[in-house]
Amino acid sequence: MEWRDEGIILGIKRHGESSVIAEVMTRVRGRHLGVIRNGRSRTMLPVLQPGNLVDLTWRARLDEHIGNFSAEPVSFRAATLMEHAASLHGVQALAALLRLLPERDPHPHLFDMLNIVLDHLAEPTGAGELYIRFELAVLNDLGFGLDLNECAATGARTDLDFVSPKSGRAVCREAGLPYQHKLFRLPDFLKEGAQKAATRENLGEAFRMTRYFLDRHVYEPRGLEVGTARDGFIRAVLEALEPD
Repeated sequence: MEWRDEGIILGIKRHGESSVIAEVMTRVRGRHLGVIRNGRSRTMLPVLQPGNLVDLTWRARLDEHIGNFSAEPVSFRAATLMEHAASLHGVQALAALLRLLPERDPHPHLFDMLNIVLDHLAEPTGAGELYIRFELAVLNDLGFGLDLNECAATGARTDLDFVSPKSGRAVCREAGLPYQHKLFRLPDFLKEGAQKAATRENLGEAFRMTRYFLDRHVYEPRGLEVGTARDGFIRAVLEALEPD
């Protein structure tokens, strides 16, 4: 068995004296593991840092085997990602989200989104917006997508100001005002046709909202901890932005 694909390094684990097991997000084959011989060498370690884009060849006798990777560098992003607190935490938080998906389950749109988010992690506002959209995309692929385009109560597609924690659907201003203390605010940058960049306040609202749905549908049912990377990323992003 053999295939070739682009991959983004998510992490590596030591394997034997000189090899590593690399975890990558590929365009066609989703999150995939493979052994890289001599992966701990001075030549390969810089290539195998989280966030780097590589050209992969995977070989194994049978498809169900872990197999062996050979990797050639395409884009060295890791050095830049290590320069900022937001990007350093962000690449770890993104990898943790992808680990919620089944191994070898293809998600080509998430691969493309991951590439874009990694390229913008050093810019706080853009990084925060893109990360939220990535969390929403992961929730959708897990079967728990939010419907933010139509009011759950009236069917209206305008004046959507809230999100129901029960249904994960948008609620228009008129229907939601009497119950606003029980609803999430729908951040302006997530509204259809929005053209303004996110603010510190509505990024904070968005992070609270996606965390709620991730906890409810994914982390708590699976008995998982969220980990510290997400909190570190959020803190770095919000601290870098001016108060509203």
